[in-house]
Formats: sequence, C-alpha cells, structure tokens
Amino acid sequence: MADNSIQENRLSLARASLRQTLARYSHLRQGKKNSDNTELEAALQNQLDILTSTSEKLDHNVIRIATFGLVSRGKSAVLNALLGQKILQTGPLNGVTQWPRSVRWTIPYLPVAEDREKIQVELIDTPGLDEVGGEVRGEMAKQVTRQSDLILFVVAGDITRTEYQALCELQTAQKPLILVFNKIDLYPELDRKAIYQSLQALGNSEQLAADSVTDATDSENLSDRPNNPSHKSTAKSPAKTAKSLEIVMVAAEPAPVQIRVEWSDGRITNEWESPPAQIDELKHTILTILNREGRSLLALNALVEARDAEANIARQVLKLRQAEAEDLIWQFAKYKALAVGLNPVAFLDVMGATVADLALIRSLSRLYGLPMTGYEAGKLWQTIFSSAGGVLLGELGSSFLLGFGKSAAVAAPQIGFSTFAGVAVTQASLAAYGTYAVGRAAQVYLEKGCTWGPLGQDTVIQEILATIERNTIIDRLQQEFKI
Repeated sequence: MADNSIQENRLSLARASLRQTLARYSHLRQGKKNSDNTELEAALQNQLDILTSTSEKLDHNVIRIATFGLVSRGKSAVLNALLGQKILQTGPLNGVTQWPRSVRWTIPYLPVAEDREKIQVELIDTPGLDEVGGEVRGEMAKQVTRQSDLILFVVAGDITRTEYQALCELQTAQKPLILVFNKIDLYPELDRKAIYQSLQALGNSEQLAADSVTDATDSENLSDRPNNPSHKSTAKSPAKTAKSLEIVMVAAEPAPVQIRVEWSDGRITNEWESPPAQIDELKHTILTILNREGRSLLALNALVEARDAEANIARQVLKLRQAEAEDLIWQFAKYKALAVGLNPVAFLDVMGATVADLALIRSLSRLYGLPMTGYEAGKLWQTIFSSAGGVLLGELGSSFLLGFGKSAAVAAPQIGFSTFAGVAVTQASLAAYGTYAVGRAAQVYLEKGCTWGPLGQDTVIQEILATIERNTIIDRLQQEFKI
C-alpha cells in the first residue's frame, strides 16, 4: 500500500500541472474570437472545458466509478447494492436507464489521515451499450469513460461477442477495470465455477493481446515527444502478468425465493422473500483499490485526460493560426537567406543561422500561445536537428564551406564579384530551405502542446509511474499510459 503522503504528493504534482496548463491557456478562455471558423472555436472551447472540469475534479478529490454493460445485466442493481439502498431505478424491462446518472457514495469506513482531504466517490450508472441509438450512446459512453477513474463491466453469464467487443474498446481507455459477474444466484455451483473460469481465460487472452500491441507501439510513442524525460528514464516496463482483469462474482438483486412459514396458530403458508445482496466481495475489492492507490489513480487519470485535451487544443490552435504561421516561417526564411547570403564572414553565417532558427521556434510558440524559454527552444532545436540530422547537418556544413568561399572571394578581389554572388545565392537558398524545414518540424512538435515541458503532463506521469508500487493495478496498467 502506498504511503498516504506519497499519494498526496502525486496529487499535488497533478494539481500543479493542471493549474499551469489552465494558466497557459487563460487568454483563450476570455471569450475572444480567434477566427471566423466557428466549428474550430467550438472544438477549442470544448477542450478548454474538459481541462477546467478535470482540474476541479482533482481539486475536490472526486473519484468516479462507472458501470458499463449490455441491457438487463443488472448495472443499476449493482450500484444500488453498493449504496445499500435502492436509489437507481431497476425493472424487468430493457433500457430502464436512459441517460448517465451519478450518485455520491458515502463510505464512512474509508480511512483518511487527519491532515488530508477525504476522497469523494461518485458512482455513475449508464445505459446499456446495445440499446437503440448506438452512435449517441457510443459517444456518451466515451465521455463517461474519459471522466471515470475505475470501470465496472457487468456481465450476467458467459460473455457474448457484443460484450467482448465492448470490453476490448473499454480496455483501450487506460483505466482500471473490474469484470463483475452478476446474477450468480441464477446458476448452480458447477455452472457458476465454469463461467468464472471462462472469464479468467478471457482475461488472460486480453492481457496477451494488450502486451503484443504495447510492444509494437512502445518505441513509436517514445519517439513522438521531444524534451521528454521518458527518453532518458531508466524505469523498466512492468513484467507481463496473466491477470489483467479483476473478476468478482456478485448477486446484486437476487431473485425472490419461496419460503415456508409456520405460524403459532398452526397455519402453514408459502411466501416469497428477497435474499440479501451478495455484494461484499465487490465492495471489498473497490475499497482495497481506493485505500491502496485511489489518490494515485485520480492523479494519473486526470493527467492523461488533461494531456489529451491539451494536445487537442494545440491542434485546434495550429489550425486557427495556420496562415499566420506559414507567413512567419517564410518571413524568417527570407530574412535568414538575406543575412546569410550577404554576410562575408564564414563562422558568423553558421552562428547567425542557428540564432535565427531558435528565434523562429520561439516566435511560433508565442503565436500558438505556448510559452517557451530560450533553453526549451534550444532543446527543441536539438531534437529537431537529431531527428532530421541529414538535412540540417547538410545545410550547416554547406553553409560553413560556402561561407569560406565567400570570405575567400572578399579577400581576393581577383576572384570576382560574380563568384561571390553565385556562392551567396547558393548559400542563401540552403539557409532558407533549412529554416523552412525547422519551422515545419517545430509545428509538428508544438502540435503536442506543452505536455512534454516542465510540469507537463507526460513529465509528471513519468515521475509518478517511476515510483509506483509493485503488484498494484497501476503497475499492471502503466505500460498502457502511452508515454
């Protein structure tokens, strides 16, 4: 179990990261229109709203647990059993739950240190994934999944093809998932054990599939982010584990059973009685997760959600500023070409070209509203140079050699002005092309927002994952956080 102070430090890091992000985009939240493209403006505002709500959720220590499953699997009944009272509507008809509904779960025996804020838990009930209006329900499910910290996937027997597809999609959300086998009271003991073993085998196959996908994408994910400490991290990927799904058996709303009642006057009657819910195992599993790593889950899920939102914001801003960015890149290319072409001193060409590229990167970051220090711009330039080394190294090398040619032409007038001019034009052309290449590469990296900078989401996620305890849900999930 993680020490409470360690978990609280992780929460503090996550809060600081989100506050920095919100401050960075404060100019976009003032309601000022950036363009006539209302569709892009709406998309941008939506991502800003996600960032704001995620920060508020983090500040209030709210952990959200969402239920998913097909119709008539007993999702609402499972939540009612956890709550200890029938708050959510249930019934024999399919589709009783039409829209997501959240209910606060008060857990008096959830321990908390005196100097720490208590974790608040919200249970979210959702409609069946296979109900009418699939596209609307699908989008609704994505939104609920994004906001959730823990997922309960409810089945009521052997898993169907539709349930399997839904389960696979939910597992891509990078959230811990408990597979809840409900209505066990309807099955004889042998059948119940056989279904449980079948679900365990499903969990094993799901883990193997996830491992193969992760192995194929690890290097790609790492190479996508510049100036990211994960490039240098020595943290090892977690060992492969066969148990990727927590599987819990419950009977949330057992079917009534007929009992024989013998009265004092000698009468004998048969009456129907509803047995108590068999929910203790699920409640114990959830509380164990919350006590052991609840705050860490809250911090990581908030960071992942904010990372995706910031990347989306950066993409929208790039679209809004596309024309201005193109003009800026070409302007720098022209001025750099003139400066390099007319300058007669060789080493000043190379130095001036590098300074111009750094200035271009910082100008682009300001245009996009992504603040960047000179040091960060230098690190980004190094990353661009290393990833496109052949082009830029060729430009620098050629510029240096051509610069010596110009210097020789100036020092020896007999060589002639035409030679100087020819070398200058060639060098200027190479310089302009190099600047354009740097500008385009910088756009690609800036499109990721500042998730890779100091207190950026990727940086903080990596710091947290590097200290995660072994044999926890996060330990098993950390290879899926895509950093």
